[in-house]
Amino acid sequence: MKIVIPGGSGQVGTILARHFHAAGHSVTVVSRNPQPVPWRTTTWEDPSEFEASDVCINLAGRSVNCRYTPANRRAIYDSRIESTRRLQQTIASLNCPPRLWLNASTATIYRHSLDREMDEATGESGRNEPGAPDTWNFSIDVAKSWEAAFFEKETPRTRKVALRSAMTFSPGRRGVFDVLSTIVRCGLGGPQGPGTQYVSWIHETDFVRAVDLLIDRDDIAGVVNLASPHPLPNREFLQILRDAWGIRIGLPIPRWMLEFGTFALRTESELVLKSRRVTPGRLLDAGFKFQYPEWPAAARELVQRLIRYRS
Repeated sequence: MKIVIPGGSGQVGTILARHFHAAGHSVTVVSRNPQPVPWRTTTWEDPSEFEASDVCINLAGRSVNCRYTPANRRAIYDSRIESTRRLQQTIASLNCPPRLWLNASTATIYRHSLDREMDEATGESGRNEPGAPDTWNFSIDVAKSWEAAFFEKETPRTRKVALRSAMTFSPGRRGVFDVLSTIVRCGLGGPQGPGTQYVSWIHETDFVRAVDLLIDRDDIAGVVNLASPHPLPNREFLQILRDAWGIRIGLPIPRWMLEFGTFALRTESELVLKSRRVTPGRLLDAGFKFQYPEWPAAARELVQRLIRYRS
């Protein structure tokens, strides 16, 4: 297959590019700043790369790991919506467009949920929930606008799937799992804020296997949740991660301290405090079998590989 990955130079893009390259497929990563990698890289100025491709996986978007200043909000919004609309125009102009377009989305589109799970059929999108900070509403607005831009025009020759992804865990350096592991190893792996908020996640192995399934299944279109079937409360999530590292001490981080810390680190507390209780209804209905459905086994495997990478 010929696979093109716009915005594929980040963690998730590298996971996918490595997977497809190892399987012998032709992989091209489209980036504003191409880096030396085993697969092909190019810039956004060459739309011919999309001609006669089999799959386009759009991951373009500025990182949300920042303070939501007016400038950063504009960059987060534009980098997602404008890149998606640009791809709409490009794909519409092709003589032989890709048969499948996977577009990044986010599990953040669902409301702050402590009471029940959120799948594609029954999940409730968030907005203006009582007590929700403005930053939470901003993230939901971005997610909704992102998907609206993706689906606003029909592409008769190209099937579309929006990937509502939870946190994707891999042992790569400076990835989200590496950051969480550093916090735990420093003795700060206790409950963050109330500790009751749910954490949705997916192991990188299941992420790429789910993408493989979506490529193979021509009958699946629309929105798909990419998340483990077993989200769990922050308190339990961190306890299991501490156990995987063999760390006995995990000091709790109260909300006021979390707000101060995220401000100092120039990021937002929403990434930790919002409860994401997302489940993969459509993947399960399609018969997908998770290799890592439970967090304890996933945490142990990731810790073991991270130790090997660091040694």
